[in-house]
Amino acid sequence: MSDFEAIIYEKRDHLAYVTLNRPKALNAYNIRMRDELFEALGAIRDDTEVRVVILKGAGEKAFCAGADLTEFLSAPPPVFARTARFERDIWKRFSEMRVPFIAAMQGYVLGSGIEMSLYCDIRLCSEDAQFGLPEVTLGIIPAAGGSQTLPRTVRRSAALDMLLSGRWLKAEEALRIKLINRVLPRAQLLAEAEKLAEKIAGYDPAAVIAAKQAVTRGLDASLAEGLQIERRLGLTLTA
Repeated sequence: MSDFEAIIYEKRDHLAYVTLNRPKALNAYNIRMRDELFEALGAIRDDTEVRVVILKGAGEKAFCAGADLTEFLSAPPPVFARTARFERDIWKRFSEMRVPFIAAMQGYVLGSGIEMSLYCDIRLCSEDAQFGLPEVTLGIIPAAGGSQTLPRTVRRSAALDMLLSGRWLKAEEALRIKLINRVLPRAQLLAEAEKLAEKIAGYDPAAVIAAKQAVTRGLDASLAEGLQIERRLGLTLTA
């Protein structure tokens, strides 16, 4: 993974760091980033030493300012596009990650940037962060699950407000609607993400993974089914 360009992957003890690394392009999500993220997430999935992942953006201006439309709106032949998506479904891979992900976000968090963060379990941002889903203003809709993950995170009305109006939210409003968990001064953002990651990594990894699975699997189930999921997962820890 040393030949990565659009991301940086690092591992320190039980923590993994994935940095979106196109700062001159405001860390816009492009095809190379997709392919490199797919590979990095596969490495994290297969590495039993990794207990928590921090996802962040390089530079000062943005976590991720959305998809690089010069690439994604230049459609390849349909057969190739379907094959590439099937073989490198980055969003499915994000949704299947077992260990907790913490997003540490600064500056612009737009389009695919929000969608990426919504696949994370805990979202921290700096005071200068700005959030938006501008797809409708471009005549498209989110293509990475935003119309589904957003209303599962915030209220339906708040999700539709963002999706239909295309307006941007400042950090304080994002916190109020529960899009993010915590707003921090820029200088403290990464340190607080690391402090939280290290705390989680210090717990029994099997219990942490089970707790995440109980929530994520239970969200799409009835309460009765969710309680059964919780019970089964709990028994695996005491067997």
